[in-house]
Formats: sequence, C-alpha cells, structure tokens
Amino acid sequence: MLNHYLTRWNLISDGNLLRTHSSLILPVRQGEALAMLKIAHAEEEIRGSALLAYWNGAGAATVLDRDGPALLLERATGVLSLSRMAKYGSDDEACVILCRVIKQLHEPKVTQPPQLVSLANWFQALLSAESLENNILSQAASVAAGLLASPQDIVILHGDIHHGNVLDFGKRGWLVIDPKGLIGERGFDYTNIFSNPDYETAAAPGALERRLSIISDAADLNKTRLTQWIVSQSALSAVWDIDDNLGQISEFAASRLAITAEALRLLSS
Repeated sequence: MLNHYLTRWNLISDGNLLRTHSSLILPVRQGEALAMLKIAHAEEEIRGSALLAYWNGAGAATVLDRDGPALLLERATGVLSLSRMAKYGSDDEACVILCRVIKQLHEPKVTQPPQLVSLANWFQALLSAESLENNILSQAASVAAGLLASPQDIVILHGDIHHGNVLDFGKRGWLVIDPKGLIGERGFDYTNIFSNPDYETAAAPGALERRLSIISDAADLNKTRLTQWIVSQSALSAVWDIDDNLGQISEFAASRLAITAEALRLLSS
C-alpha cells in the first residue's frame, strides 16, 4: 500500500519507515515539498485524518491529500520541541503554548464536521472496567460519570493533545497532529498535558498544582473541574493499558494511577 501511494501521489521516500501499533509513517518528498505519508490501521486514525482535513491548516498540520487509510501531511521542519522545553526549565511556557493551540482548535466553524466520537463512548472502558476493585479506579470512575452526566462547553476535541502531538512547523508556528476525533467538554483536551512529556516531569514535586494554576488561567477553566477531568483521563489511560496487558499493571499504568491519585488528593484537600 505504501508503494501504491508513493506512485499515485508522485512521492519519493525521504527517511526511515516508522511502525506504530496503529499506523505506518514514512517521511516523503513531493517535488520540493516535505511531507509525511501515513497509512492507518485503526479506525480512530482514519477518523483523525478526517478531522485534520476539517481544520484545514488552522492550528493543525495541513492535509495535502487523503484517501481511505492513507494521509499525506505537511511535515514539521522547526527545531523547537515542547518536550525538551518542559524537561529543561521552560515547562510553564510549554503549557501556555499548548493552551493557545487548543484554544485555536476549539474555535467554532461554520462547516459540518466529520463523524466524531462522544466522550461518553470514549470513557466506556473506565466506566465498565472489571478492574474497579482498585480503589483509585473506582473513585475515578465515579468522578468521570459525574462529569459526563453534566457536560459543559461542548466542542470538537482533538482527544490526545500532549507535547509530542504539537510540533514546531517553523513559520507556520505550533500545530497539532494525530487527533482522535472526539466531541465533548472542552476541558478534556487539556488533560493529557498533565501526564506528559514523561512521568518524571509530570510528577515532579508541585508540578501538578503549578500546571493546574497556569492552565486553568490560560484556558479560563474552573480549576476543580479541570482536576476532575485529569482524574478521569489518567485513570482511563491506566485502564486501557491494564486491559492491553491482560490485567497486569505495567510501569506506564502505575504512572497514570499515581497521577490519578495525586489529582484525587488535590480534590479532597
């Protein structure tokens, strides 16, 4: 299939092939233009490609061509990295940049959006998890159920905003890639920031509270409700990983449970 689209779109391979659990990704050239060719294996990736096309380059990487599971996307060529900023002394600035990008994505548009998944469906793995004998997950499921029962500020959501999915596109600025294509309360789109770019940074002493203050101010979000969304999202990530590992708690799941526990502590303090 890669060869098919290399020929169809007049592309030349320009780097190493990356294989993920959901896609094949290849750096390519189309004439003088630098791009990325992505072949999706998962429904959420195809849905995300449609959402990127809907955003039409506003806050997001520009879709150059699209056909079924195949996506041709402009390539990020800037040298800056939000992950490096967060790790090496500029975490506050990285948080503000992420908030600005999210705000741009949430701006209403007059065109009809593609098919999206509701947050109620997105959270089913947590709400119905067999692992809810875990007290932290049980508390988180209750918090999530309360949020989903009383949604506010409904917008189109990227669904996976974090330091690695907002890239430096040079003169075009900071733009997103890899959306999941969700719809629901806008506060959800800020939650992945709190567990990224890595656990060491996210769990540094005082980091969660500091980020809460910065992001709630920058995004005009209620701090308590944002904390509730952090509880819900980090627990959902843990449940997905536990399910993938047949009930075993990996290092990744343990880190997400630790963030859930810390956010629950802030809620009760």
